[in-house]
Amino acid sequence: SDLPEAIDNTNMIVDRVELLNLKKDILLPAFPIPREFQVHDDANLNQWEYLRHLTMEGARERYHEITPDIEERLNFELFTIKTMGFAGYFLIVSDFIKAGRQLGVFVGPGRGSAAGSVVAYCIGITNIDPIKYKLLFERFLNPDRKSMPDIDTDFDDEGRQKVIDYVVQKYGQNQVAQIVTYGTMAAKMSIKDVARVMDLSLAESNALAKLVPEKPGITLKRVLKAPLTAKEGEKSLEEKEGLGPDELESVKKIREVYAREETLEGLVLHEAERLEGSVRNTGIHAAGIIIAPKDLTELIPVCTAKDSSLWVTQIEGSIIEDAGVIKMDFLGLKTLTIIKNALRLIRENHGVDIQIDDIPLDDPKTFEVYQKGDTIGTFQFESPGMQKYLRDLKPDKFDDLIAMNALYRPGPLAYIPNFIDRKQGKEAITYDLPEMEEYLKDTYGITVYQEQVMLLAQSLAGFSKGDADVLRKAMGKKQKSVLDKMKSQFIKGATTKGYPEEKLEKIWTDWEAFASYAFNKSHSTCYAFVAFQTAYLKAHYPAEYMASVLTHNLGTIDKITFFMEECRRMGIPVLGPDVNESLYDFSVNQQGQIRF
Repeated sequence: SDLPEAIDNTNMIVDRVELLNLKKDILLPAFPIPREFQVHDDANLNQWEYLRHLTMEGARERYHEITPDIEERLNFELFTIKTMGFAGYFLIVSDFIKAGRQLGVFVGPGRGSAAGSVVAYCIGITNIDPIKYKLLFERFLNPDRKSMPDIDTDFDDEGRQKVIDYVVQKYGQNQVAQIVTYGTMAAKMSIKDVARVMDLSLAESNALAKLVPEKPGITLKRVLKAPLTAKEGEKSLEEKEGLGPDELESVKKIREVYAREETLEGLVLHEAERLEGSVRNTGIHAAGIIIAPKDLTELIPVCTAKDSSLWVTQIEGSIIEDAGVIKMDFLGLKTLTIIKNALRLIRENHGVDIQIDDIPLDDPKTFEVYQKGDTIGTFQFESPGMQKYLRDLKPDKFDDLIAMNALYRPGPLAYIPNFIDRKQGKEAITYDLPEMEEYLKDTYGITVYQEQVMLLAQSLAGFSKGDADVLRKAMGKKQKSVLDKMKSQFIKGATTKGYPEEKLEKIWTDWEAFASYAFNKSHSTCYAFVAFQTAYLKAHYPAEYMASVLTHNLGTIDKITFFMEECRRMGIPVLGPDVNESLYDFSVNQQGQIRF
């Protein structure tokens, strides 16, 4: 009360505070389009006109004859892209993929849900026909879910940089950046960092850190405070983290140290607990690239990094799109480099130029590789468990490989024996309703893909495309409230069509049990395709393919030994280095032997 002007001064400062809203709508870089398509005042619409032109041109090339079904699908996709305003995004991606191919970079057939788009297939972003494999566009872009499409692209890991350089050259050095990652202090690291500052000896600090169980994602807070066993309370370390008796003993020891607050070790643990989770260092995201519509310094904070010639954003990848810039993933895939190198060796040795994307997908010699489980060195199918299942399954069509790729992961693994028995005719293939056969016959009556659930919800219960995608998401994330609401919609919609309620209840219960394991068919198809290419080369040109595999595993001696063993099993001699014959990498001589 003796200084009333102090209050006025405080209010003056409060009035000067400006609230910054950092959230912005996504801005796409201006993609240059030919003049004849600039017919509207709105740049978005002009880009869409150009995208439609490219799509129709591509469709005539891809499909030769555009049937009413294809036309309907194209119109639906183009309409969705137009209403969501994403035409520019497709043009940007298609442009750098085309440029990559022209620069001799090997581009993957696609990855993730983007392979469900026919537009992406027609303009050369992906190389898998979504109509042929029943892949869905709404799994990728759902008009009810307003979020930026996410097209991740695989490049051969040697050529990836060329594509990034092209993007920098096209949009400008100050409009392209890499994305920062923030490393935080995890349980063990926080103990070691605090111990170093508080002068606890290295041996004691390591001994303390060793008491924290080796479990991914375990936190010091839980190690020190959570109930040990299920008897002591819920969410115990035994249940949630799956700790065994030995690990629980270590936890008891570390808690004893924690309780002795007066000792240096006890103090270290108390400080480490407080600091856990704070940012420790920064890194660069392995694949993410930002492309902005104008100088990045006008949009977001950027910094430089010692190991990158590009700027680096100071906002991390998970929220960067809220700042109004688009993020693209440029992924390097070693398998593509192996294929590229093998094709070069085949061209040099046999004079044969193989178009790897055009190989026949019913090639008997390739299926023999899978039926015998000789898949070492091929993509995605080389683990011993997978080899065993392949020998039992004896795949003879590409669909079998797509399904195995989707099933061989924790959870759905349990369904593989049924899948094999049904294919071999040892178990009857049954459908709850005869109408389900159309969508489930490729997988012998077992629901393997999210797309199957989406198509069945549309055909049995009349779900819209958007609703079917919401259902898929809710099943994958086990969102109980959403599922309960959709269950009544499903039962009501399907009983109106005359399906019996008890059958529908059973279908829904089965879905709830399995759908959280169901896999994205688009991704599985793309990766099964890359895998098939590797098996094709291994079947037809074993020496060249294995030489390429050896070259691209040069860094690890264990792998070199492992693959040389496989060469011996295949009857391909691997000879030591020779001054007259050896090249820079592993190569194949005139006699078909591999040379170091």
